[in-house]
Amino acid sequence: QVQLVESGGGLVQAGGSLRLSCAASGSIDSINRMAWYRQAPGRQRELVATITRGGSTNYADSVKGRFTISRDNAKKTVYLQMNSLKPEDTAVYYCNMLTWREYWGQGIQVTVSS
Repeated sequence: QVQLVESGGGLVQAGGSLRLSCAASGSIDSINRMAWYRQAPGRQRELVATITRGGSTNYADSVKGRFTISRDNAKKTVYLQMNSLKPEDTAVYYCNMLTWREYWGQGIQVTVSS
């Protein structure tokens, strides 16, 4: 059984930083795309950042220049370094991994106070 477990969330003041991690366990290999999504209260889930197996990245306009996605293929782990956080970054953050099927983490809360 495959599990994705996120860590690193919490409460931070505006302008601060957090680093999210998501580690996959179980029978999961050949992970193509890894990604982070987020969902704020009353809003739809939105894509934050993606990274391919080869390391190509893509970001939502709202986080460009502030967030950095990275991955460790050997550890089956994806990271999201979040700097210069804003109150509007407050959301539940979900990691996502794509092989021949799609896997989701359980979500982790990030709260940015003004």
